Amino acid sequence: MLSKNIAGLQELSRKPFFTLGDAAQNFSLQPASARVLCSRYVRQGLLVRFKNNIYTTTWKWEGLTRRDLFEIANVLQVPSYISLMTALAYYDVTTQAQSNYQESVCLKRSVAYNVREAVFSYVKLQSRYYGDFIKKDGIFIATKEKAFLDAAYLFSFGKYKFDVDSLDMKKLELNKLKSLLNVYPNKTKETVKRLCGI
Repeated sequence: MLSKNIAGLQELSRKPFFTLGDAAQNFSLQPASARVLCSRYVRQGLLVRFKNNIYTTTWKWEGLTRRDLFEIANVLQVPSYISLMTALAYYDVTTQAQSNYQESVCLKRSVAYNVREAVFSYVKLQSRYYGDFIKKDGIFIATKEKAFLDAAYLFSFGKYKFDVDSLDMKKLELNKLKSLLNVYPNKTKETVKRLCGI
């Protein structure tokens, strides 16, 4: 039976992750039976659980790309977008971000999912500061200026730390920064002016 199910797991591992519903459909099981099967395979080391109902195979986990991790980050907390140092590293504005640490901002709640050696971290933003992200290759990610402003906003209130000296500020469009900065509180405006000289 396991060898038959391995073929099913191979099919599911074509994507970076799969849901409990995908497993139920693939193995022709009821959702409750699929949950038992997935839990058993997590215990046996065949599956990795990201959170309830979202999994990947162990062999897929070992080969996940940065893009795959971003896609998973977008799904673990909805709505959310990749931001902060993770996005700044993606745009080569910094080299300081850790490859196994995915940072996003969200509207619901701040939370972190620790999955094996990786962390998917989410910081809640007020809705008026949530925005200026794009969909690139199927991934929701902040523009580089917005990723910087998300970090600066949180930093200005002592809720985030980042190495400002590691940033290549020349890669940010100052006019776009100024435009986006209008909605932020004075404390953030002062922080950005001090960091960027604008």
